[in-house]
Amino acid sequence: MDKITNLQEHADKAIEWIWAALPSLLWAIFLLIAGTYLIRFINKMIRKFFARKDYDLALESFLQSFISIALKIILFVLVITQLGVQTTSLVAILASAGLAIGLALQGSLANFAGGVLILLFKPFKIGDFISAQGVDGTVKEISIFTTKVSTFGNQIAIIPNGQLSNNTITNYNALDTRRDKIDVGIGYSSNIKEAKEILLAICNDRDTIHKTPAPEVYVGELGDSSVNLTLRFWANNADFWAAHFYVMEEIKYRFDAAGIEIPFPQREVRVINEQDIGIRNTTS
Repeated sequence: MDKITNLQEHADKAIEWIWAALPSLLWAIFLLIAGTYLIRFINKMIRKFFARKDYDLALESFLQSFISIALKIILFVLVITQLGVQTTSLVAILASAGLAIGLALQGSLANFAGGVLILLFKPFKIGDFISAQGVDGTVKEISIFTTKVSTFGNQIAIIPNGQLSNNTITNYNALDTRRDKIDVGIGYSSNIKEAKEILLAICNDRDTIHKTPAPEVYVGELGDSSVNLTLRFWANNADFWAAHFYVMEEIKYRFDAAGIEIPFPQREVRVINEQDIGIRNTTS
């Protein structure tokens, strides 16, 4: 009889526990189902967002996976919390582990964040000619952690994205056209007007140099040994360097033909004879 009474008591307690836990269990199931559909909806919206944007495929895949995993972890914590599990210690452990990993991988995380920013905001793209971190060259590859740049000497410079994203970047291909500035000195005895006409004629003879806006020449400086003229003209990025080197070469040829001097730096040196010094001292 006592055994039957004990079994009845245990059964009653079990039923009471089930009825007490049932609301939490139902809420947990509801959170799990609703959270799963919400995560699917968010992932769908993220995919549509990336479909409208021209982001790197590797970045899109990584961000979608990262957001999905983060949302599932949050959902898991909410569900077990609803079931009555104490998650304070679990969250503290995860936070401590995250902090330790972050400190250990500080440099790598900085490069990772820089890579994400570069791929998102696109200050440059593959094929652009840039100047950054003391390196000038053409961008060959943009990854999450580094950017590879091909220099003039056909060497590959690997730049960490953390440093690249936090410093000045000059993108020479950001616009379709580019303006050149060439300084050339002529002698003080040379004809400035004739020299300016020759410089403008050189630009007019080159089809790849833009006529609008028109090239311009002006006196930039009256130097110690020369009158420095400044030539400015516009050209498309694809034609820029060819036009630049053409103008530099033609300046030399045409100035020589016209008898316009490109002077060397000059310095006046006075030599004092020792005998003259002695005569001056005796006279005084």
